[in-house]
Order: sequence, then structure tokens, then C-alpha cells
Amino acid sequence: MRKLSHLEIYKLLEKSNCRQCRLPTCLAFAAAVLRGDKRLDDCPYLDDNVIEELKGRVGAKQSNEDDWEQALEELQNQIRGADFSSLADRLGAEYSRGRLVIKCLGKDFYIDKTGSIASDCHKNRWLAIPLLNYVINSSGLDPAQDWVPLRELEHGATWSRLFAQRCEKPLKQLVDNHTDLFELIVDIFDGKTTEDNFSSDISVVIHPLPKLPILICYWKKEAAFDSTLSLFFDSTANENLNIESIYTLGVGLITMFEKIVLTHDKLR
Repeated sequence: MRKLSHLEIYKLLEKSNCRQCRLPTCLAFAAAVLRGDKRLDDCPYLDDNVIEELKGRVGAKQSNEDDWEQALEELQNQIRGADFSSLADRLGAEYSRGRLVIKCLGKDFYIDKTGSIASDCHKNRWLAIPLLNYVINSSGLDPAQDWVPLRELEHGATWSRLFAQRCEKPLKQLVDNHTDLFELIVDIFDGKTTEDNFSSDISVVIHPLPKLPILICYWKKEAAFDSTLSLFFDSTANENLNIESIYTLGVGLITMFEKIVLTHDKLR
């Protein structure tokens, strides 16, 4: 019997972060249940029938690798039989030789009818699940050019603190120490510099997915004030990608930027 992932457990919860389980958030509780550190009945809001039904599907620790493989397999199963030719326009993609061709960070990624992903450039593993989620669930709504922080997206408040720690904080530190990172983002990933965005000193728009732009704003250190960095999303982001995949994109981007900076430093 397949074990539930921490995200599947999280979806069962009330998401009120009541702390009656003695953990700060429902997301933390879901992760603890997956590890076996908490039980479902430690949540006072879960129905007894739900707990009984899921007996045997929670509690045993799964690796992140198992979690990822299961999620990927489920998405690939949903892709099979999809009409790629009708999907292409909605996704801002192209249909060629039986495959979808989707621009991710300025690079072509190819998806076939089995959900397999290929690219002429180095294939970033972290992109697979958000990319397939985009293909399956995107409404095709065009960006409104209305930038908002993650917390203002649907369910974003639940993820915003973790997003700040795993994405915005490490990216700020990276930019503080490598001031030419924005130039690399523009050159390598088809980023576009912009002006008049929240009075920032530097702002760049990137497109991890065609209809899911991300705005990176950086305010330089000044006198007694430390530097600041924030990521913003178009207000339509939830129409084209779920919040878990948006978070995954953010973490993946930071990991990729760190590797690029390391490679760039070695070449100097």
C-alpha cells in the first residue's frame, strides 16, 4: 500500500496552525506524521473515520526521493492521453513532432506523451514536477502584471515563512556576495531588467514557466540599513500553478543560482 506524502497529509488538515499538536504549523505536523514523530490523531480536528481509513498509509518514514518519485509518477500518468496540440496555445508553448515545447528560463524543454522531459541544456531535476503540474493544471490565464508577495497568493500564507528562509534569505546572501549575479541571470536565463518596481535598486523579471513570471527585487545596503531582497509573483500565479509547485520553483531556482555562481567563480 502506497504511503501518503507529507503534502497529501497536509491537504487533510484544517490548516489553521492552531498548535494544539505542539508544533508551529500544520505543514510541520504533516512532516512529523510522515517521519513517525506524530500520529494523525494528535490533530484534534481530524475525523476519526478519516484516521481509521488511512491506517497503514502514514507513520512510516519515507525519503524525499520516494516522495518525489511518487509525485512524478502520478503526474506522468495524468499526462498520458493528453491532447498536446490543443494544450500548446493555452500554455504559451509549441507543439512539434508529437511533443510539447515549453520555454523555461529561456531554454526549450520537451515533454512527450509519457510525461518524460528532455532539454538541449542541462535538465534540472527540480523543474520536473512544477513543469508537469503546469501542463496539467494551468488555466492559461495571461499574467496581469500585478506583482504580489507569495503570502498574498492562495494558500501562500502557509508557505511564506518557509519560502523566506529557503528562498529569499539565501538569494539575498548570494547577491550580497556576488553583485554580478543579476547580469548572469539576464545573460543566461533571458531575464529582463525593469524599472519602478517597489523603488528597488535592481529588479529583474524571469520566466521559469511561460505564464508564471517571477520578479526579483533587491535593495542595496545603505547607511544603517541592511540590504533586502524579495520575490514577487503575478497575481494570476495560482491560476497557472499550485502553491506547492510555486514553492518548489523558488527553492530550485536558488539551488541553481548557487551552482552558477560557484562555476562562475571557478572560471575567473
